[in-house]
Parts: sequence; C-alpha cells; structure tokens
Amino acid sequence: MTPALRRPAALARPSRWTLRAQLLAGVLVLFTLVMLATSALTVVETRRYLDGQLSQDLQSALFRAGDRRGVFDDDNDGRGFGDGQPPGAPGSDRTLVLGLTASGAVATDPRGYPLNQVVTRSNTDGTLSADEIRRLASAVEGGEPVRISLGNDLGDYLVTSRSIGDGGTFVVGVSTRPVDELLGKLLALVVGGTVVGLVLVGVGGAVVVRRSLAPLDRVAATARRVSTLQLDSGDVSLAVRVPERDADPRTEVGQVGLALNTMLDDVEQALQSRQESEMRVRRFVADASHELRTPLASIRGYAELTRREREPVPETVTHALGRVESEALRMQELVEDLLLLARLDSGRPLEREPVDLSLLAVNAVSDAHAASPDHSWELDLPEEPVEVTGDGARLHQILANLLANARTHTPSGTRVVTRLRPEADMVRISVSDNGPGIPRDLQPTVFERFVRGDDSRSRAQGSTGLGLSIVAAVGQAHGGRVEVTSEPGATTFSVLLPAS
Repeated sequence: MTPALRRPAALARPSRWTLRAQLLAGVLVLFTLVMLATSALTVVETRRYLDGQLSQDLQSALFRAGDRRGVFDDDNDGRGFGDGQPPGAPGSDRTLVLGLTASGAVATDPRGYPLNQVVTRSNTDGTLSADEIRRLASAVEGGEPVRISLGNDLGDYLVTSRSIGDGGTFVVGVSTRPVDELLGKLLALVVGGTVVGLVLVGVGGAVVVRRSLAPLDRVAATARRVSTLQLDSGDVSLAVRVPERDADPRTEVGQVGLALNTMLDDVEQALQSRQESEMRVRRFVADASHELRTPLASIRGYAELTRREREPVPETVTHALGRVESEALRMQELVEDLLLLARLDSGRPLEREPVDLSLLAVNAVSDAHAASPDHSWELDLPEEPVEVTGDGARLHQILANLLANARTHTPSGTRVVTRLRPEADMVRISVSDNGPGIPRDLQPTVFERFVRGDDSRSRAQGSTGLGLSIVAAVGQAHGGRVEVTSEPGATTFSVLLPAS
C-alpha cells in the first residue's frame, strides 16, 4: 500500500487502538447512548403530556366558545354570549372559531358576527379565507382532533368539530405554537446538554483513564528496559524490577507487575545458571588446553630426537614417528586455538595500540603465496595506509585465518583477492575468491565453532573448524563484526573494525 493510500491512524480498526483510546471511546459511546435514550424518553413523555393538555384545552375551548356564541343554545336566544367579545381558549394564545351552515356557508352567531375568525384572549386576530375554510371543513369531517397548518401567518392548530342544530358544523381549534416552542426549547436543551456532557466526560474520562493506566505504563516501561538488555552472553544481572506499588496482587495491574517480577526472577536465576555453566566449561577448556601444551611439546620433541638417532631405524618406525610428529603438531595448533577462544570468551583485554593494517595485509598475502603458490594471490590496498587501534598479533591472525580458509577450501588456480577499504567510521577487511562457494544452508553457521565445509568445498588438508570462529571472536573483541556472502564463483568474507 502506497503512503498516499495508507489508512490514517485515527481511522484504524478499533481493535488496533490503544487501550486508553478504547476505554475512552467506550465511555463516550456509553454516555451518548444513555443520554440519547434519556433525552428521547423525556421528549416523548413531555410531548405526550403537552398533547394531552392541548386536547383538554381544545375541548374546553369548544364548549366555552360555543356556549358564549350561543351555537349550542337550544333556545337560540343568545344566552351565554356575555359581552359579545370572542375570548381565547384557556392555555392557548390563539383560538380558531369556524361555523358552517348545512349548505356550507359561513354561519353567524346570534349577534350577527361571522364564525370564521382567529381570536386571542382580548380581540380578533383575523378572519379565515375561503381556501382555509375548505381545508378546515375537509380536515374535521371525522370529528376527531387533527393537526392542520393554515400557513405561515396563522400557523398550526389542533382542531375539532361539533354538529349544530340546523345541520351545520361548529369548528374550534387551538394553536400548537406554545407546545411546539416548548418542545423546541426542550430539544435544544437536550442537544446542548448532550454536547456539553460529551466534552466534560471526554476530558474527565481522559484524565481518569490516564491516571488509572499510569501503573500499566510503568509496568510496560520496565518490560521495555529489560528488552534492551544484552542477555545472550556474559554475566547478566537483571536489576530492573516493577516498583512494589505496581506489584500489588489485589489489583489487576498489580497482578501483571507481580507476574513480570516473578518471571524476571526466574530468568535471572536461569541466566546465572547458564553463566556458571559456561564459566565452568571455559575454565575446563582453558585449563585442559594449557595442560596439554606441555605433553604435546614433549611428544614432538621426542619424535624429532628419535629421527636424529645415528643407528638405522626401520622405515616403518620412521614413518610412524613422522605421523606422530605431524598429528602432535596438528593437535598443538588445535589446543592453541581453543586456548585463544577461551581467553577471548573470558573477556581478557587485548592490547590497544595503533596497527598498520596495510602492512599486515602485505605480510599475510606474502605468507599465503609462499604456502600455496598454486593459487593466484592479489592485494588491493588504498593509496594511504589504513590504521586501526587494536592487538596487532590478533589482527594478523584474522588475515592469516581468512587466507588459510581460502587456501584450504578452494582448488589450485583459484584467484584470491585481499582488500582494505575505509567505510565511514569503519575499516573493511575482505578476502574474496572465485571458488565453488559455500552452500546456502551453511552460511548462517559458518562462523560457529567446529563448523566445516568439507562436504561442499574442495580441501587439500584437514581443518579444525575453528579458524573462522577465531576471526569472529577477535573481530567482536575489537568492537567489530563479520560478514559473508557466497555463491558459486564469488565468495567474500569481511571483517569490519572501528577506524582509529
């Protein structure tokens, strides 16, 4: 997915939100649902109550207006008309009065006033037009109260009707404006209260959630600090622990902190056991290597002394003594390599002095050419000498082992190139050959101890499998690293060291 089409973090699926965001969103959603349900119930019940009041006002207005205008007077003598003023209905700011004869014409009251008016409590507000009269007459045919709009000038009314003696109809309506205005104010109050409540709950919820999750943040910080420790080798001390206040088993976060502390205790004990086991093995290897040096030297010495004997020695004995001396020499080299690795593993400090790598490379390539003139040895050095700070003998051993590896595992005629190149604050030592290459499954472990490539690369003589592991150990002891790339016809071993 291109960056332009990547989904923003805010639009990610809720399952990918942080716990803080999920809790806050849950609180806001729950608050919104409760407010909507409460507000809807309040508005519905208020409207139902107001509609009931409006219906009562309508019935009161129907009988009061009819009695005062004499339309329900059986004697038709005008009793109850009073002062002739057309009053409004109780609880309403406007009352609609309409009287229709059996023929559909506008009726009049006993005093001659037309019954097609909208009146207030104190005076007449206006008369109805013919179109409004037709709409009213058709709306109230069923006799049930109905809502009807008479336009922007007159507004909405709840109207009902009653038959009069001559077959006509008397219609009365009360304005719904007070109810509508009250409901509008109530709705605005509910919406405003919900918005304000959301803001307050959001801010307050964020503060509460942040404070509630602070212990979990401290536990996570402890876990991150542990994850940055180097636990793969050396003497490891896990002094980092979750604070006691965040390891209270009575709380959920405290249970997590306590479990993490318990796990760290177990890991520390396991690492200490591993370190003690490694130290015992290293001491054994170092002591055994040191003790083997003397008898091996004695074996070689006696073998050489026997060959100097003046008396004739049988040829088979001479051959046997030669093999004894050869194997003793090979074993001595193995012991020296093991002793060096044990010293490097124990962290014994190396010498620190300026070393001319260019000169070391010249000498190492010269020695390799003398050891195997059948190979093509080449040297690629920069114009200026390359210097690093380190142990000159050990750095020479890096070059010697890499060249010996190329000589041992490639056939005669192979081209081997030794290069030195400064790279930023590092120096790269590389030895490349065009031999058969290293199998891909062997490359990840080629720098491990006692790993041999005998099955895949030609070999003219034996190999202990420690040469490249010494290269890696010496390089790491100098603060560097090793690399390898290989394919048929192109194999390169590299050691990167910090420049002076």
